[in-house]
Amino acid sequence: MPSIILEHHSSHAIIHLNRPEKLNALSGEMFESLASHLDQLQHDDNLRALILAGSGERAFCSGTDITELTTTDAKSLSARGQHLCDQIENFPIPVIAAINGVAAGGGLELVLACHLRIASTLATFSLPETKLGLIPGYGGTQRLTRELGVGRALDLMLTGKSITAEEALAFGLLNRVVGPANLMSEAVSLAESIARMSTLSIKACLQAVIKGQDLSLQDGLQLETQLFASLFTTEDAREGTTAFIEKRSPIFKGR
Repeated sequence: MPSIILEHHSSHAIIHLNRPEKLNALSGEMFESLASHLDQLQHDDNLRALILAGSGERAFCSGTDITELTTTDAKSLSARGQHLCDQIENFPIPVIAAINGVAAGGGLELVLACHLRIASTLATFSLPETKLGLIPGYGGTQRLTRELGVGRALDLMLTGKSITAEEALAFGLLNRVVGPANLMSEAVSLAESIARMSTLSIKACLQAVIKGQDLSLQDGLQLETQLFASLFTTEDAREGTTAFIEKRSPIFKGR
């Protein structure tokens, strides 16, 4: 059975982390396979959204397979994890995390790299690396702090404790929390909602927000202006404004 399963649908795809017996812990083979799938999917012009999910009922991803920590060079391990999370964060279309259970360590770091996050009421979140005498190594120290602020991020990292889905929602880590039976349908519904928008606008929004995080406000505003201007004369922009005036749904063509 493959450790990564890819499902193609009309306008979205679903990647399943598929080691449920290991709580979807990340092996070296999974890193390579997931990175390869992301490389291929970013060139799929029909794709409008990507969902990342964990197989089974217990876990989204419990982190790195513990055997990797003893058999892989530390710098290589961190670089590999950071590269994968960077791939997700910089993916050209929205990546939606559908979190069905445990998201710990590297699993939470994958979640943090996703653009949108939906969790089951049974999901839990933690960065427990300090319990191993380590620190998060796939971007967790940076992304969690940007999401939650210094105090809350350090509280999670220094204690290694878990928080519930409701706590994560209150902290702003999640977009929504749903019952376990509704998790995938909610993620698919969100992907389909995005697919109805102009893919040019969606990609530009992602670019403005993700790249803008590393810029000064003034430079970020300049980037926003450039992207806005680049969309202004597109067919999609003309279609969107015409459809609004005519009180109908727009038909976007991505050009």
